[in-house]
Amino acid sequence: MNKLLLVSAAILGMTAVLLGAFAAHGLKELITLESLQVFETGVRYQMYHALVLLFAGTTLLFSAKTKQYLFYLVVLGIVCFSGSIYALATNELSAFNFKSIGFITPIGGLFLITAWGLMLVNFLKLKRDN
Repeated sequence: MNKLLLVSAAILGMTAVLLGAFAAHGLKELITLESLQVFETGVRYQMYHALVLLFAGTTLLFSAKTKQYLFYLVVLGIVCFSGSIYALATNELSAFNFKSIGFITPIGGLFLITAWGLMLVNFLKLKRDN
């Protein structure tokens, strides 16, 4: 599970950098400033959660089962949250109206919040340091 978390973190981090560069250099002339800022929000959240997976893959504080839940919650969260934000921000470049799937964004956010809640519960279960 640790290898899966670490590889996923690297892939998500790498694609966040690529998407950020694409937004700054490729999309800047094609979409509005507001849409560009929305796109960058998706990139930022993707990078934050790539770092969460990196942490989860290197820590001994979580069981394998917890790591598995974190993996699914974070990956689903990024796909739904950041993915829908990317689609919505570039909506004007597509023939498909991504606003019709805008309800996916808060579902992705809920997955990410749940991942953080799962980590909180696990941290609260830790015994105090002596």
